[in-house]
Amino acid sequence: MVNGEIHSMRQSWSVNNLIDFVVRSIQRAQADYSPFYHLRFDRVFPDDFYAAMLDAMPAAGGYRALSGKAKLRNRTADGQVTRTKIDLFPEYIRHLPQKKRAVWDVAGRVLRSEELGKVFVERLAPGLKRRFGANFAKVRIYPVPILTRDTPCYYITAHSDTFWKGITVQFYLPPDHSTPHIGTIFHGESSNGSKPKKAQMLFSPNTGYAFAVADNTWHSVEPVGREIKTRDSILLTYFVDAGPWRFLRNRGRRLQNFALSEMRNLKRMTHA
Repeated sequence: MVNGEIHSMRQSWSVNNLIDFVVRSIQRAQADYSPFYHLRFDRVFPDDFYAAMLDAMPAAGGYRALSGKAKLRNRTADGQVTRTKIDLFPEYIRHLPQKKRAVWDVAGRVLRSEELGKVFVERLAPGLKRRFGANFAKVRIYPVPILTRDTPCYYITAHSDTFWKGITVQFYLPPDHSTPHIGTIFHGESSNGSKPKKAQMLFSPNTGYAFAVADNTWHSVEPVGREIKTRDSILLTYFVDAGPWRFLRNRGRRLQNFALSEMRNLKRMTHA
């Protein structure tokens, strides 16, 4: 990478070029109000940059398991972890090989950009207004992009996401169109408390969805079948960053996760 550009692809893409491209992708995203307001987008990244991300996928050992309750939940009966991640911050990706690190460094900078956050707030206005009121655009948000890998038996039941989050975004990263059935499911709410399936996102290359987190944004993932090698995606979460407590919590979690990541890498090097 030279001056914020990657030159190994078919054409040179600077961080600013990529931000402009992704912002335009979100601007033209399809909006849908059922079962809750959300966006669906395709061709999020330029074709050559998407291909570069697929080529730069880290080896399995480069990911780490989730922490807390998620660490206990995302395991098979024999203890195998079914969801792992790499936070796309410089301090987390620094152990990757140089060529892979260059791609994910640029991707992380694009995903953390103010321009991208602004366009999500603009496009998700109906959902954000429902939760935060007329002054929703003044609510500060903190972006955390995570490269996520799910493996067979991963699943998550219907949930609406914690209110620590303001916006949930997921970019799908499959190599082809052979696994559309493992996309995220959106649910409605019935008067008896059930959460019927209302829509399913297609797990297709270079696509994704976004919604403003609220009390009605129920979504799930059915168990990933053993015919699936990996279910790769980027989870981009915008945490609510209003007030000193949330401000400190968001940055404290980043520091905590960095410490856990470094401990894991140290153990791996010790046993190498």
